[in-house]
Amino acid sequence: MIAPLVDLSVHHAPRGLSDRTAWGFVKALRFFADTFFAKRYGHRAVVLETVAAVPGMVGATLNHLKALRRMQDDNGWIRTLMDEAENERMHLMTFIEVARPSLFERFMVIAVQWVFYLFFFGLYLVSAKTAHRVVGYFEEEAVISYTHYLAEIDEGRSPNVAAPTIARHYWNLPADATLRDVVLVVRADEAHHRDVNHGFANELAGAAPIAIAPCPPHVELQPAWKAAA
Repeated sequence: MIAPLVDLSVHHAPRGLSDRTAWGFVKALRFFADTFFAKRYGHRAVVLETVAAVPGMVGATLNHLKALRRMQDDNGWIRTLMDEAENERMHLMTFIEVARPSLFERFMVIAVQWVFYLFFFGLYLVSAKTAHRVVGYFEEEAVISYTHYLAEIDEGRSPNVAAPTIARHYWNLPADATLRDVVLVVRADEAHHRDVNHGFANELAGAAPIAIAPCPPHVELQPAWKAAA
């Protein structure tokens, strides 16, 4: 499977206070990530993918409840956001095999996840548009980070190890796939989430729709009881 090409130039220029607030918040997060992890991209991915898997589930939950209250269709938002959360979780499960997190990093995951969950839940209740814009900018930074990770691999500063088994199965990668192949499909995933969330924010703002980057094909995860049925 060949990862879709990613347009690295995509950036939503902030318009208005809501966008500027979202952009500034994400840039602050980027500063702390760069300071703490530097070029340890595998470890950065473990912690940040834990955070990245939160917004989709929060958005899906709140849109589900809204659809129930209003007794109307959700226009596909719930499934889209749940797929995003699951996809980000698979990123985490993949990079755990690449960069084994230390006890301190595991503690950070727990602390950061709870803080971010409560923050994002509150933000979504106050302004869903701003919340989706935060995720859009977050994914823009993720695309940049994985592009830097690719450069580290290509220039020999990070070992291009064999792709973890979980990644080969999830993205249907060949048996000889490497970490570089994994980073390519993960980056394409992030570009897709970037455009979807900016698109949701635009929809809530009444702005024009945008083009959505293709999502790399992957298996649809099934619960164990379905396999046994």
